[in-house]
Amino acid sequence: MTQRAINDMEAAIAERARKVLPAGGFGNVSFDVVIREGRGGRVWDESGNEYLDFLLGSGPMLVGHAHPHVTAAVQEQVAKGSTFFANNEAGVQLAEAIVDAVACAEKVRFLSSGSEATFYAMRVARAWRQRSKILKFEGGFHGMSDYALMSMAPVRPGNFPQATADTAGIPDTVSDEILIAPFNDIDTAVSLIREHQDELAGVIVEPLQRMIPPEPGFLESLRDVTREFGLALIFDEVVTGFRFAYGGAQELYGVTPDLCALGKVIGGGYPLSAVAGREECMKYFDAREVGVENAVKQIGTLSGNPVAAAAGLATLEILQTPGTFENLFSTGQRLMDGLTALIAKHGVKGQVRGVPPMFDILFTDADVKDYRSAAQSDSAMLKVFNEQVLLGGLLKGDNKFYVSTAHTIEDIEEALAICDVALTAVAKE
Repeated sequence: MTQRAINDMEAAIAERARKVLPAGGFGNVSFDVVIREGRGGRVWDESGNEYLDFLLGSGPMLVGHAHPHVTAAVQEQVAKGSTFFANNEAGVQLAEAIVDAVACAEKVRFLSSGSEATFYAMRVARAWRQRSKILKFEGGFHGMSDYALMSMAPVRPGNFPQATADTAGIPDTVSDEILIAPFNDIDTAVSLIREHQDELAGVIVEPLQRMIPPEPGFLESLRDVTREFGLALIFDEVVTGFRFAYGGAQELYGVTPDLCALGKVIGGGYPLSAVAGREECMKYFDAREVGVENAVKQIGTLSGNPVAAAAGLATLEILQTPGTFENLFSTGQRLMDGLTALIAKHGVKGQVRGVPPMFDILFTDADVKDYRSAAQSDSAMLKVFNEQVLLGGLLKGDNKFYVSTAHTIEDIEEALAICDVALTAVAKE
């Protein structure tokens, strides 16, 4: 496909959306495409255009769309009922699977979204530590809560550790409860933690921040300093959990936090997330253990619902098939290497950053190690690239390629041909 054709039906849906949805959409992707269906590593829009899908629903479709094993599990459960607001065996089984897989997980509390998971991870850290402040890293994305949207994407970064709100509607007082440090700068982070340890409940970090890998020793040093002062170390593994390895980033990097937030993959495409962690921390969800005055209140209508749990269990079963992660990393590495070669071919300043299951092009030749260096990437070039690959039949996020187990070598070669054409356009900018 060299040019996306839009039929009357898709145009009509888009027009209806503009009448009832702010900005005509759900607030997620920047492009105006109405998706009709997905199978494996591909999706089709309402006009019948076919796309190689490296968006993957923003990550949860790690085993591809409509995987027969996941679909069968969901259909079997839906026939029995969708949700009960009570314990169900599928949810208990999924919690058992998470405890077996994830290094820090001794207990699990289910929620419905990644934003909830990171929010409650911070809340339970505060309850455990009996302190209010959280240190996070500039540019770190932890969902849509007031605390998470502090210095996630500051237009005018300030001096550390001052936090600034990224959106309207956040009370000014929230900035007093969040300290900001630069990612990959362990000296500054340790200095701030030491200075404020009497006020801090914990530290929250993406083990891989957006597309920026941790430098050697960074996560280990965070573990050491938080343990020294008895602070909670929280890994936001909403994206990395069960994607970087079956045990997530904790397994890949060999660092075990006190708490982690999980989402995306564990729901198999359905609304589900979790806080998992050491029993010493997780007991604060149980008023019988710590007393009503010390307990963290948490109720969610769809928390641990059996449909999402069944989908998550089926997804984890697929991921346990021998060779699955080796193949996923091999496929993603092939695309990363191909993109790197194309950048050189077209003489474009740029680099591929991330890990094989999840990465993107940063249009800069500078050393990228934190938010401020990543922000120097040429956003106009990225916009052109994203527009051109979409026209060519490749769907990706504004700042990310997600690779699935359903993508084939043929898909990667087709994707590289589309990116070759797109980078030709970028080179002309």
